[in-house]
Formats: sequence, structure tokens, C-alpha cells
Amino acid sequence: QVQLVESGGGLVQPGGSLRLSCAASGSIFSLIAMAWYRQAPGKQRELVAHITSGGRTNYADSVKGRFTISRDNAKNTVYLQMSSLNPKDTAVYYCKAERTVVSGTQYDYWGQGTQVTVSS
Repeated sequence: QVQLVESGGGLVQPGGSLRLSCAASGSIFSLIAMAWYRQAPGKQRELVAHITSGGRTNYADSVKGRFTISRDNAKNTVYLQMSSLNPKDTAVYYCKAERTVVSGTQYDYWGQGTQVTVSS
């Protein structure tokens, strides 16, 4: 089982920056792929950024060049560094862990989310 706790959300002005953190429990964090999703009111939850256990990353087109996902395996933590924020980035941001066992079955674990509001 994996438990996730997000932090770092809050109110930021347009053009500002914010860093989100997601701390994961467990002893095999280095083997787990991680991702950030977000969901705005009235909209579907969407993938923002993803990082594999090997460090390969990908991003939604809307955040490329502005957001960076990274991980610190020693701290069992994944980060989302957000820059050049605009009001369209306002959403609840969720951390997700993806664990694939030897059988090939994937298990997903979600945090409770942290609110990011971009407004002047």
C-alpha cells in the first residue's frame, strides 16, 4: 500500500511560481512511477506531468516549458515546480503513484489534493 500527502498549494499571482510536494510512504518508492494531475471546477481531471522510475518525464502541452516534475528517491518525494502561472492553471492538484507488480498488474494510488489558485 502507498499513502500520498500533497503540500505546497496556495494563492499566487499571475506570472508567479509555486512548488508542490508529494510525500509517499513505502519502502520501494524508487520503483514507482509518479504523476501530477489537476482538476478545475466543472472540468475533467487531466494529466499534468509524469515521471517513471527511471526518470523519464512527459508533460501536457499546456504546461511544457513552464512546469518541471522531479523526484528525490532518498526522501520518497516527488515535486512539481510551476512557473509563469496563469489563471487557467487554477485547479486542485493531485499526486498519483503507479505501482506495477511482476504479474504486470498496475495499481494506482491518489493523494487528497492541494488547491492552487492563480489570481490577482
